[in-house]
Amino acid sequence: MTETQALTKTLVFALDVQSDNESLLHDARLECRRVFNEVLRLTYDGWDWNRIEDVVEQNADLVQNTAQRIIDKAFDALTNYYDNDDWGRPWYKHEMFPLRMNYGEGYNLFLEDCGTVRFRISAKPYKHVKGELPSTRDQFDLLTQAIEDDDWHVGTAEALVRNGREELHVTVTNKSAEVGAKTAAENVVGVDINEDCVALAALTESGIEDSIVIDYPEIKEQRHRYFTMRKRMQEAGQTAFNDVFRDKEQRFVHDQLHTVSRRVIEWIQRFDSPVIVFEDLKDMRDGIEYGTRMNRRLHSLPFAKLRDFITYKAAWNGIPSDDIDPEYTSQQCPVCGHTERANRHKKRFKCCECEHQDHADRGAAISVAQKWLRKQEDRNVPALNILPQVQKWELRRQASGPVNGPTVTHHTARGNQTDGVSGVSDQSTGRSSGA
Repeated sequence: MTETQALTKTLVFALDVQSDNESLLHDARLECRRVFNEVLRLTYDGWDWNRIEDVVEQNADLVQNTAQRIIDKAFDALTNYYDNDDWGRPWYKHEMFPLRMNYGEGYNLFLEDCGTVRFRISAKPYKHVKGELPSTRDQFDLLTQAIEDDDWHVGTAEALVRNGREELHVTVTNKSAEVGAKTAAENVVGVDINEDCVALAALTESGIEDSIVIDYPEIKEQRHRYFTMRKRMQEAGQTAFNDVFRDKEQRFVHDQLHTVSRRVIEWIQRFDSPVIVFEDLKDMRDGIEYGTRMNRRLHSLPFAKLRDFITYKAAWNGIPSDDIDPEYTSQQCPVCGHTERANRHKKRFKCCECEHQDHADRGAAISVAQKWLRKQEDRNVPALNILPQVQKWELRRQASGPVNGPTVTHHTARGNQTDGVSGVSDQSTGRSSGA
């Protein structure tokens, strides 16, 4: 039993420019940055948005629809700031800005019989950059399907430089992708997202199948580091550097969350017919009041972004997602059901009623899955007397040398199964930490 929905994926290609005018891409990105900054400047000067759009678009040395894409990007940044001040007021860009284009207008792609893809980018009005997109067979097949299949379409693209290489990032959408039906799922995977880890627990009506805690301490560490640097820059009046640090922080967090979400999906794919269940945290910020420092940490946590990444990657693999009311999931004992705030102390859970002990986040993930099963009229919630040992993965980047991606360190909690957790041995550092 499946459901259909539209799903979008980004394909990344290297740009092999063969028209001897690659510098046009550099000039166009400079113009994109100027357009973005001009929208911000006029907004801060009190101009009406409709007037800004007309004036900036008319003066932009870009193809019309490309200028519109950049203007819309600036307005989106301003709207996000007004609606939800996660990253602070948008400020002027000092680094190179991507060239954003519509398919068939700002750029076009052509499939060759020999299995290659040629491109044409309208970097400036009536000035084109041409060449070839080296691609893998999977990329070529997916792009071919998006171009030729009526159920697919090719969307916007960005021309940018990453790690010194010219790239084209192309979005393709499957308008009728098949995703499994939530109600037909055999395994319910509860998810508990925190500022330094995500916990997963897979339940069936027969009991718990497995669980894991994926630690990502570098996100918390680097966010605090960037916050400290930005604060010092603000105190010194160096707004340009402050903006650079904010951009670097966003890119770092974005890349790390993509890696975490891939690990989550890899783990979930081990189970037959799963559904992923999250806590519905859309109103979480309204109830947070723990003091200035803690409020800053929790209000700026990228809960929604990690959830979106997991949901998006899951859907591409046919896995549905759902959510439940998060009330008391972190305080409820997954064994006896007793709910009390005193049950949880940081990362350690000990039930005041039955004395069951567990890793607090793993326990919360189990409670999320149990709560979802209770919502289903025709499903049974299994009795859990014995829980498996807590398995932990830790994602860290390499300390030196080229960074090809984070390393994954596997840990398994040692101790009897009834306790669930007694101590985690960190084999990479030789330290032992209690849960």
